[in-house]
Amino acid sequence: MGGGRGWFVALEGVEGSGKTTQAARLAERLRGAGRDVVEVREPGGTPLAEEARQMVLHGRDMPAAAELFLYLVARADLVTHVIAPALAAGRVVVADRFELSTRAYQAAGRGLDAAQVQGAIALAVGGVMPDLYVVLDVSPETGRARQEAQGKAPDRLERAAPGFHNRVAEAFRAARGPNVAHVAAGDDADTVHHAVWRIVQEQLPR
Repeated sequence: MGGGRGWFVALEGVEGSGKTTQAARLAERLRGAGRDVVEVREPGGTPLAEEARQMVLHGRDMPAAAELFLYLVARADLVTHVIAPALAAGRVVVADRFELSTRAYQAAGRGLDAAQVQGAIALAVGGVMPDLYVVLDVSPETGRARQEAQGKAPDRLERAAPGFHNRVAEAFRAARGPNVAHVAAGDDADTVHHAVWRIVQEQLPR
């Protein structure tokens, strides 16, 4: 399993896909099933990672490589101080984003070399990877409309051109692997949660 005796699931998707809502609901459901759960978000979760979050989401414009490294600073610190110890203690980690977002945003979206991005990710995570990725699939337009309806002020990445967000969405849609599951996330939150929970139940060790 992901780095130890515990279990690690990451919710992924475009802006406005419902990751934060679904991660919180999944964590609550897991606790109700008797699991010891740690919730994390990316970037963030440690003092250093929160500083990186402010810079990357609310700071000035920066080169794509600098953006990548800020995300990786946050991830390396979060893995070292929160995720890896939780997994070693047999806990379940529920993440609002993880490294699939880096591949989607910084490689596909920003155009950085995918192999180089993957190598940098590997250095940051030190072998700690999710046992399951749940990708919430919605179009960038749907996600943007949801955020506008909620009155959310866009951050630095959300203000990027539509072409960027289309490339990111396509990367998420194309994500495949034995530990990658896709959920159509255009429905109401309850319907999406039930779909996510079914997938998690199938994969979660007894």
